[in-house]
Amino acid sequence: MSVEPVEDRVFKGIILMMLAFLVFTGIDTSAKWLVLAGMAPLQVVFVRYAGHALISLMVVLPQEGRALFHSENLKLEILRGVFLLGSTICNFTAVKYLSLTFTTAIFFTTPLVVCALSIPLLGEKVGPRRWAAIFVGFIGVLVAIRPWGEDVHWAIFFSLGAVMMASCYFVLTRRLAGVDSAATQQFYSAGLATILMAPVALMDWSWPTDTASWTAFSLIGIFGWAGHQLLVVAHRCAPASTLSPFVYVQIIYMTASSWIIFNQPPEGWHIVGAAIILCSGLYIWMRERSLQAGR
Repeated sequence: MSVEPVEDRVFKGIILMMLAFLVFTGIDTSAKWLVLAGMAPLQVVFVRYAGHALISLMVVLPQEGRALFHSENLKLEILRGVFLLGSTICNFTAVKYLSLTFTTAIFFTTPLVVCALSIPLLGEKVGPRRWAAIFVGFIGVLVAIRPWGEDVHWAIFFSLGAVMMASCYFVLTRRLAGVDSAATQQFYSAGLATILMAPVALMDWSWPTDTASWTAFSLIGIFGWAGHQLLVVAHRCAPASTLSPFVYVQIIYMTASSWIIFNQPPEGWHIVGAAIILCSGLYIWMRERSLQAGR
């Protein structure tokens, strides 16, 4: 199977990263719909990964055959898949005890952790201006979701675990860029999660009972495949430390989804926070353009 080389196309990487998190919002929207319809959260996790794995096989296997299963660094692929699944499980556990506002605030510290990890693990350079833009973006997240006064609970360690595992997943995605193909990375991340989740999810299975739920049930795997495909290609085009701040745009997508799908309009603080996040992302985009132009 051909492996696309690492490129130096920062703007393309940023656009793909933003599209990836738009698609990831589809995952969360579908998951919320299914949970509200009565499906167990762990079953939703299984459906999300099983659909992802099935699409990977249907799209690639007829063309590539056994080459799909070949990895130049199988241990790293497995470790990447474990980090992705572990982040999902930790987040589900934390949500059981903590408010979504609080867990979301903690999760959006991921870009800071990715930047920190990208220095020793990837050898990337992160300048003070980019650090400043990341912190400004994180302030925007805090303004939007305002997690003030949340009581400390032991489940906070699960939220922190989700952040650490998600950060490691992003870093390993960059490490595997140009090593294994996007299709191979897709297969191992989704396939491993499917195998590990199947014994738990299938113990007390329940099917959707209405058309809307069946639609969400069918789309969640497609969103998973498409989002991670975009993510892999984005990390092939640009450094992880450059792409990581654009995780923040998901709060804008999530706000729109809540308003349109679940009839939960944003508060004024959400709009203010979103504006700060956009300014942070635009600054990083302008900074990268200036650096490429040699200014």
